[in-house]
Amino acid sequence: MATVHHSACPLNCWDSCGFLVTVEDGKVTKVEGNPEHPITQGKICGRGRMLENRANSEDRLLYPLKKVEGRFQQISWEQALDEIAEKLAYYKGNFGTTSVLHSHDYANSGLLSNLDSRFFNLYGGVTELTGSICWGSGIEAQNWDFGDAYSHAPEDLKNSKHVVIWGRNVARTNMHLFQNLQAVKKNGTKIYVIDPIYNATAKLANEYISIKPGFDGLLAAGIMKELLRMGLQDDEFLTNQSVGFEDLKALLDSVTLDYISEVTEVPMEVITHLAGVYADRPVSTIMGLGMQRYENGGNTIRLLDALVAVSGNIGIAGGGANYANKQVGQSFDYQNMMMPERKKSLRTFTMMRQAEEMLSAVDPEIKMGIVTCGNPLTQVPDTNRVREAFESLETLVVIDQFMTDTAELADYVLPAATVFEVEDVYYSSMYHHYVNHGPKLVEPPGEAKPDAWIWGELANRLGFGDDFDFSREEFLGMGLASLTAKGITLDKIRVEKFAELPVDRIPWADRKFKTPSGKYEFTASAVADGRVKLSLPTETKWTNPELAEKYPYTLLTIHPLRSNHSQHFHLFQPEPYVKVEIAESVAAEKGLKDQDYVRVWNDRGEVKGTVSIFKMAHPGTVNIDEGISARFGGSVNQLTPSRESDNGLGSTLYDCLVNIEKVEKE
Repeated sequence: MATVHHSACPLNCWDSCGFLVTVEDGKVTKVEGNPEHPITQGKICGRGRMLENRANSEDRLLYPLKKVEGRFQQISWEQALDEIAEKLAYYKGNFGTTSVLHSHDYANSGLLSNLDSRFFNLYGGVTELTGSICWGSGIEAQNWDFGDAYSHAPEDLKNSKHVVIWGRNVARTNMHLFQNLQAVKKNGTKIYVIDPIYNATAKLANEYISIKPGFDGLLAAGIMKELLRMGLQDDEFLTNQSVGFEDLKALLDSVTLDYISEVTEVPMEVITHLAGVYADRPVSTIMGLGMQRYENGGNTIRLLDALVAVSGNIGIAGGGANYANKQVGQSFDYQNMMMPERKKSLRTFTMMRQAEEMLSAVDPEIKMGIVTCGNPLTQVPDTNRVREAFESLETLVVIDQFMTDTAELADYVLPAATVFEVEDVYYSSMYHHYVNHGPKLVEPPGEAKPDAWIWGELANRLGFGDDFDFSREEFLGMGLASLTAKGITLDKIRVEKFAELPVDRIPWADRKFKTPSGKYEFTASAVADGRVKLSLPTETKWTNPELAEKYPYTLLTIHPLRSNHSQHFHLFQPEPYVKVEIAESVAAEKGLKDQDYVRVWNDRGEVKGTVSIFKMAHPGTVNIDEGISARFGGSVNQLTPSRESDNGLGSTLYDCLVNIEKVEKE
């Protein structure tokens, strides 16, 4: 008999949807949206629906595996855990705990996915990763400007007179925001899209502004210059609620509008027009993550923040510099769960440069790696270098649900449970502020186990099992401890299916910022040189003309439509392939047409794929969706650089020049 249960999407995505899941004969048979959810209201995307296929796939990892003479053999959990614990004890005793690297990403938004950090802290502290491939430089930029990265609540969009979608295709990445935009547009709100690609969101807009990739900060500077020239700035905010404006003004005075128009490839009259838009408050600015994936990424977001501040759109209904909403995640008690006080040693590598750091590490060298919630061989930039680094390890352990590119390199692969096979609570620090409950609905297939069970068994073998001797319910209680006084308990979430977290719906409305000065900081006081800079991407004709002569096209690697990064591609029917999307200008220069087979290359590597010509994109633009594994012709990260952004905490994936040519299909 079929039964229907509430659940939640675990994918680290903007929307964090509520589900209704049908279970029949102990198996998930359908995943649909929950119409009762206050934000997602019964509508979910294909990535969420595909979680049914993911749970039931014949390719699921079902048993622990050990590589013996280059081939995987099934072994018992007891053998796998005994041998992994023995190696952890050996490396700790002989080289110190930081000889172990914990490589992770954020594939799962479940609260208890953080128990891996509890394990490694209790172990004594390992080499950890800092920053983020996805959004790190933008987060750090807003930390400098505001003291944190907060966004307005979704329902506040109805108060906006204008909405500027800057570098985001919300139709692909945030479907419920897209529906919200459709609704406010009907009520008279004007929508503007600034993007190198005329995408589905741009089709909704009242106006579309095409821009050269990576030059968004310069455009923001030009708009500010025009605001000041026309006297449209918010003097009250600048005088009373900010510091460092004179530094910004001097920076803007150092560059001409002609130059800004030339490098951004945006006409001057459009820049002037956008200044008028920003002065006609309230204006909501909704920022994408791609435009901060350049070496100038931090300064890009800081210049956009500054534009929102100068125009008087901070802390007002319908306004905001909306990039992330970290106050959602800050609602939970991570200290209680993760026990950082038990850490005795620590070494950090940035997520972007983990391969280089692994290969050059001394005192101690990296001997062992454990990969959780990620697939670095597909997702980390400069794939060839990443492969070299992970192959150099004496021992590699991967915990996953499928045999990923990274798992294929491992010495031990441990099969993990999926979302419907464990209880957890799920949230996202990107869009709305609801936490969703996901109950355990079915048993894991084969011998797959929840992550928490794996960590507890290893902890028992390493002598700190008492600190993992808690039920899943008790661990969830730890993470929710700080919310209990506000009436949000696990029992409440279980019954009501979701709960609204206590956040400021209009951040900074009280003009109390979390910066050292307590004000908005155009010049950040938390760092040695906190002035905003008019920096450019590294790989461009303006900064490296010789490189641009050799590789004349800008490569973007945007998020795929149907997969959350690399998680779903192997489930696609028909099988996926590398699609090389190119601007009409590239097609004309290279004599290419739709369905041509091409080679895309630079000094880091090459990728081959099939051409699709954009209907409208900025001249010189190429895109290959990220996440496609080697078995289907990827990864595009064979082309991308592993440099860090200007503030050290973000990737430079989009700061990438390539060339392209037609080749014969193999």
